[in-house]
Amino acid sequence: MEEKKGKIYIFDTTLRDGEQAPGIHLNTREKLEIAKQLEKLNVDVIEAGFPISSKSDFNSVREISKEIRNRKIAALARANFKDIDAAGEALKEAEQPVIHTFISSSDIHLKYQLKKSREEVLELAGEAVKRSRNYTDVVEFSAMDATRSDWAYLCRLYEIAIKNGATIINVPDTVGYALPDEFGEMIDYIFENTEGIENVVVSVHCHNDLGLAVANSLAAIKHGARQVECAVNGIGERAGNAALEEIVMIIDTRKNRLGMYTDINTKEIIRTSSIVRSLTGYIVAPNKAIVGKNAFSHEAGIHQDGMLKDRSTYEIIRPEDIGLKSSKLVLGKHSGRHAFVGKLNELGIHLSEENLEKAFERFKDLAEKKGAINDEDIKAIAEDEIREVTEHFLLKYYRIQSGSDINAEATVGIEINGKLHESSSTGNGPVDASFKAIDKIVNINTRLIEYNIEAVSGGKDALGSVKVVVSTNGVEVMGSGISTDIVEASIKAYVDAMNRIVENKE
Repeated sequence: MEEKKGKIYIFDTTLRDGEQAPGIHLNTREKLEIAKQLEKLNVDVIEAGFPISSKSDFNSVREISKEIRNRKIAALARANFKDIDAAGEALKEAEQPVIHTFISSSDIHLKYQLKKSREEVLELAGEAVKRSRNYTDVVEFSAMDATRSDWAYLCRLYEIAIKNGATIINVPDTVGYALPDEFGEMIDYIFENTEGIENVVVSVHCHNDLGLAVANSLAAIKHGARQVECAVNGIGERAGNAALEEIVMIIDTRKNRLGMYTDINTKEIIRTSSIVRSLTGYIVAPNKAIVGKNAFSHEAGIHQDGMLKDRSTYEIIRPEDIGLKSSKLVLGKHSGRHAFVGKLNELGIHLSEENLEKAFERFKDLAEKKGAINDEDIKAIAEDEIREVTEHFLLKYYRIQSGSDINAEATVGIEINGKLHESSSTGNGPVDASFKAIDKIVNINTRLIEYNIEAVSGGKDALGSVKVVVSTNGVEVMGSGISTDIVEASIKAYVDAMNRIVENKE
């Protein structure tokens, strides 16, 4: 691997370590689809699988090797000839094959897992690298559980690997144990105490058991590592790997400070994340950095106000740079008046100052009930306010009692000329009972001609719009009401119709 000054090589292990996460089972076609997207993303190395582990993994590595010609394709192998030969065979048609061979280096692994001495492991490592060189000139050697290993012994192990032909030395934090400053010191120690280290690329592979995979990876590259092994969406064994998108965008966003770069096509990040999420079935947390659905969404009023003035006030990455169309100002209970007015302007809705204040209050009330408010909700609120009518009858409250084994009963409180009037009634369902209670209060002889319900938006918390047409003395008027509660929307629509009847009389 020809090293470029300041370049950080991205070794993607989504298809190998990522696919080892519990519950993920990708077939060859699915792995190939992800590999093609990783090619578009422009990663430097695609670790396509662990050929000896299953027939499916072997076939996946072989098919990806045939299809992806302009990327290095890596296959994993333990430090034994059977694994290495399987990897070499699977990579036979690869344009740029990489065999990634590994063996444990920590005393705890040697004692309980390998049951071998340090000297035996040194010999196995050397033979494994030598065997790998029969298949390719690019061999990566990993010392598993490096961060819990004796540093002096680790350097001896790496020296053996380099002498036998390893071109990349990988330092894995296999169980996510290291702290960033500790990991940086370890990388320094390896550079200072490993003969031949200046002739190879130093790579790191960090796990996220303590939530430090990305921080440890960054610490390592600041201390001289030039390749980072990571996975899309941070998937992988246990708590996962360092997240590719986070590593890449930290380097890109802070390049003036870090003095480094990657060749990643960042505009493909969202697309890649989406494909991996879809095919693996692993959900991305809404607050996940870079690719979470809330990463470029703003609801707080102060933040929205700043974003409307200049988005750099609260965004350090341009959403377009990772493949999103734009940021989102999510209208909710924390949103301020500026954001609400901005959304109305965007929708081409213009209200009088009085109606604007009313609409804003209704928006805040709805947001308390519903959470996020969409464009259709805003339109419904604004259009309802545009239909101005004097509130002779002002709904103050309602109470409903209803069920499959009881008659529906409604109690409604309405204010008339500053005085509260309450009435109760039973009916054929809560809407009918409510309308009858209202009739008692307003004392207007009417007949219901039409009753219409429409969902303004989707979802279980959709805003419902109710329109009623009532007739009195041969004159028909329409009333409308909106709410997340259909009974409340119905009551509002009926009271609105009553107000219009009085207005027509005047």
